[in-house]
Amino acid sequence: MRGFSRRMLLGAGAIAAGGMMRAGTARAGVPVVGPAFDAQYRAITKVAGGRWHCLVSDLGSGKPVPVVEEDADFVIEGASVQKLAVMTALMSEVDAGRIKLSDTTTLDADMVAEGSGLYLNQAAFGDQLTVANLLTTMLQVSDNTAVRLMSRFVSGEQINATLDRLGFKETRVVPLPGESRFYLGNTTARENNDLLFRLASGTLLSKESTQAVLRIMTWSAVGYTDGIRRNMSSDERARFATKHGASEDKRHDTGIMFDAAGAPLVVFSFFADQAPDADNYGATNPVVEAHATLGRALFDTYTHLSPLQSFIDPKRIASGGR
Repeated sequence: MRGFSRRMLLGAGAIAAGGMMRAGTARAGVPVVGPAFDAQYRAITKVAGGRWHCLVSDLGSGKPVPVVEEDADFVIEGASVQKLAVMTALMSEVDAGRIKLSDTTTLDADMVAEGSGLYLNQAAFGDQLTVANLLTTMLQVSDNTAVRLMSRFVSGEQINATLDRLGFKETRVVPLPGESRFYLGNTTARENNDLLFRLASGTLLSKESTQAVLRIMTWSAVGYTDGIRRNMSSDERARFATKHGASEDKRHDTGIMFDAAGAPLVVFSFFADQAPDADNYGATNPVVEAHATLGRALFDTYTHLSPLQSFIDPKRIASGGR
């Protein structure tokens, strides 16, 4: 299995058509795995260092039930996780019929941005890129140039208006005065968690847009796998729709975990600032290593594959969960 499987497509389709649906039996009340994973989270993040802002929600009862919560309302620079906010505004315009995924724009040299992505590595420009292409590169390889080009379709003011209409009060981009372009801005773990829950439950976007976005976010053959999905098989990675973000001392990893039938099981929003070794954007940054260990712990706790205590060993955390 690679990326967003047929099983998950069917699950997402059912969710988008009929709201939150589960293939398994719904669980009432606080999930029994909640205290176990909360203990692992506390131990792992303590060893990693940094300052954490987190919300993990179990979806097994049909609505989000917090199983881990720490400073979830702290307003923080979202870094590339904010590309989910851009996606939300863009796909809302697509759903309204004002933008088509087949609409095109030109990749001009002066729009190329440094940092994450692939367009900056080209030797020449002038490509005609579709909105679908920009959406894929923005979410899958976190391309910063794609964000700039998106501003030709949705301005910073439009994005914020959409977020406000959807009830997000702290999640905002920063419009540049007199321009359609914007900086990515701030969010909170709680609002990110809510956005992901709405995406998972099919209440954020149309069925078609939900499927398009989740297909991109679950594809792990290309894209970011240093964090949550690092210590997983390809099949296991395909059960996670993820988005990471990194800027200065901030390291974030957020997403949705699906169950074996393709229904959403958990939404996680791990934000951290004051990260140690802040100039290290690689897999050996302690917070990124913690993300990898948390991902393995999250998967194994919810699928009962191994003893819980194996994930609170500091040596395991220090080695990236290996």
